[in-house]
Amino acid sequence: MSESAAPGIDTAFPLSPEMRAAIIAHARREAPRECCGIIAGRDGAPVRVYPTTNIAEGNRFYEIDPKELADLEFRELPNENAEIVAIYHSHPASPAYPSRTDVELAFWPEAVYLICSLEDPDKPYIRGFTIRDGQIAEVTLPA
Repeated sequence: MSESAAPGIDTAFPLSPEMRAAIIAHARREAPRECCGIIAGRDGAPVRVYPTTNIAEGNRFYEIDPKELADLEFRELPNENAEIVAIYHSHPASPAYPSRTDVELAFWPEAVYLICSLEDPDKPYIRGFTIRDGQIAEVTLPA
């Protein structure tokens, strides 16, 4: 897959500086493993970051702990009148672009997929994508 995003709808996803900082801090804590988490929102707008546990073995991909995901999806988020609007994970040693595995495991077509790259540990960055039917489209992350 190339580094350019496939054609698609380019939507803006307003990720606050505080949310960016929380994702980067989570990625740094978990390195060299990939971190993962959920961003909850209302009406598509992000309101809260939920770091989750990566239960995948090794350092090559992530798998959100199913119990944590179920607790969020069926208990905590409904109580807050919120929903999953984004799923994030880190790439500790590679660019912030969906891998083949990321695309194959993108089971939430309405979610934004955020990837935090620590390829240059001094200059971490986050990019956002939609992944629908195997097609990748970059999402703008306004400051």
